[in-house]
Amino acid sequence: MLGAIIGDIVGSRWEFNPTNNYCFEWLSEKNNFTDDTVCTIAVADALINGLDFGETIHKWCNDYPHPMGGYGGRFCQWVKSSNPDPYNSFGNGSAMRVSPVGHWFDNLEDTLAAAAATAMPTHNHEEGIKGAQTVALAIFRAMEYNRMFYQRAPLHIDEIINECVAFSGYNLDFSRESVLNKFDETCQGTVPVALKIISLSTSFEDAIRLAVSLGGDADTLGAIVGSIAEAIWGIPLCMRDQIERYLPGEMLGVISDFHQARPVSFKTLIDTTFYKKNYSEVTWDLLDDKEYDELYDSVDKKKDELRRLMQERGKRRKNW
Repeated sequence: MLGAIIGDIVGSRWEFNPTNNYCFEWLSEKNNFTDDTVCTIAVADALINGLDFGETIHKWCNDYPHPMGGYGGRFCQWVKSSNPDPYNSFGNGSAMRVSPVGHWFDNLEDTLAAAAATAMPTHNHEEGIKGAQTVALAIFRAMEYNRMFYQRAPLHIDEIINECVAFSGYNLDFSRESVLNKFDETCQGTVPVALKIISLSTSFEDAIRLAVSLGGDADTLGAIVGSIAEAIWGIPLCMRDQIERYLPGEMLGVISDFHQARPVSFKTLIDTTFYKKNYSEVTWDLLDDKEYDELYDSVDKKKDELRRLMQERGKRRKNW
């Protein structure tokens, strides 16, 4: 879920001041967390403590009533209501907050059921539910590949995307020009774009940069893309450290508690391979000696194959 938070904060500066510059400034004093982070933290909190998703999201949003960019109009009314009811939304808010679910469960059935449950308090339209489930499915499958063998998910990006398309029915056959500078807050307008970006990306940072530089709903598209990209590539440790200064202590506490409650998920998300370093220079400090010997040897043998695949993916993007 940290990938969603990073994508949100990186994109926050550009939500109402869009950019098409891929080399935009990554973080500055103009960045901050938005409602996307607040709701993601709320979902994680509910999972950790066995709480109702709707009640927990409602509480966290009232505890943080003025995040950067505020809350959307109808959702804001829901937050302010003393008896909040779902309002049949198909907005992309259900997809941007669901990422903790993709890390939490050991089987797909429970993952999809919980993803739907996170959407239902507000986004009970079938498109709102499907958007949340599709993002959770992508995260779950990527984590499953990585648990099968260290950092295997980057080798199976196409399989992950194809399964998401088969599940959702989304059409990914669209041009970059058709979505460039288009501010679309719906699930059906945002989640397919996120999947397309993942299908063309070569690293966590690359995916976030592609999302933000489309010039649309930068923070939410960044959050959705970041949540899936984290599960595929992991997050460079330096980025984890950078983002902490933007978050209050109680949010950092939830993130820490979530990692401790679900260590099997986060052990596969060690610093990955394409952030200003060679594949063989990954950070291995979270591995014990036996794992180090076995996994390093195996990964080192696959580095050329993975580099080739990422190079091919980068060439494919030039034709988008």
